[in-house]
This record gives sequence, C-alpha cells and structure tokens, in this order.
Amino acid sequence: MLAVLEGCWSAIRERHLEVPQVVLVVASGSPAGPKQNLKWGHFASLRWQHGEQLLPEVLISGEGLSRPADEVLKTLLHEAAHALADVRSIKDTSRQGRYHNEKFAKLARELGLEPVKDRKLGWSPCTLTDPAARKYRTQIKALSAALRAYRHAEPAKGKERSSSNNGLSCTCDCGRKIRLSRKVFDLGPIDCGVCDTPFTADNSDGGES
Repeated sequence: MLAVLEGCWSAIRERHLEVPQVVLVVASGSPAGPKQNLKWGHFASLRWQHGEQLLPEVLISGEGLSRPADEVLKTLLHEAAHALADVRSIKDTSRQGRYHNEKFAKLARELGLEPVKDRKLGWSPCTLTDPAARKYRTQIKALSAALRAYRHAEPAKGKERSSSNNGLSCTCDCGRKIRLSRKVFDLGPIDCGVCDTPFTADNSDGGES
C-alpha cells in the first residue's frame, strides 16, 4: 500500500516538476479533541534528515484509507499543492494551517483540483477534476487494488472542557481575536474590517492541511 502511495507521488512529480521529493508516511489522523475532525493528510516542510539532505513529510492518515481511491489521490494532490507553495515560498494558509487562502486555490487548480470555499476552512475542500481523473487513471486503478486495510479512529475521550465564559475564541487572517458565544457565531460569518476575511473558531479543524 505504501509503495502504491509513493508511486502516486512519483506520478505527480513527473507531471509537475517543482513538486519535491518527500518522505511519505501512513499514520494516525485521529483528532486531538472531541470537537475536531479526522485529518486525511498533511504536509510538513523539512521534517526528515536523509544524509545531508532535509526532506519534507507528507502524511496520509490510516483512517482516510477507508475512502475510495480517487479520494485518496485527491488528498495526495492537496498535499502536493502545499508542497508547491513551500518550494515557491508562498504563504497559502493561516490560523495554524487551517484556513486555506486564494493562493492555495490557485495552486490546487494547477494540480488538477477544483477548490470550493468554506466559511471556516477557506479553499481547503477540493474535488478531483475529470481531466485529472483521466490523467491519473492508472494510479487510481493501482490504489483501488491496494486499499485493502485502514485504521480505525481513536475512541472518543469524553467531552472537551469548555471555557469559563462558554465562548468561542475566533481569529481572522491578520491575527485579530474576538470571543463570541456559540449562538452568535452560528448566526453567520463575521468579517474582519482590516483583512476582510471571516473570523473562524480556533478549535475548528479540516480534513487536510
């Protein structure tokens, strides 16, 4: 399974020469807290030492291997977009990597994804375009044959302790913070007047980063 995932990454690199060599790992994507979501993958710059060379890491969650092959490929392409941003020194996320900005959306389209804007996560959610699915049909077929096992999520550890005033701490792209009640937050987006981006709850999490 890992060999097939690495083969998919090699196929992405053959079509997009700037995408770097990485260390690809399969590990837990279970959330750290009960209000967070499963993570399908992540990209982390310069995490592995290989001789004199520093290599980035791409993690594919074991839990995410329960999905169809094209969804797993989509995660690899999502992380490849982050890898391109790293190579080109582009800041494509904010809020500890949760909010994906329009620069990420542009890179995702370059890789064959179609991003969809989410109020909390920005342009993180993506779909695989039909041309990309045709281009990677050999890799999707190989993934379909290899995906025979997946990891179960960690058991829930109980309710997350709420803050003393039962509010949500929210942050915008420029780093300003406000605190709101859950009821007020759920009424609709609240945009920052400085950076013109919506405030999102600090305890929100996305499927891919």
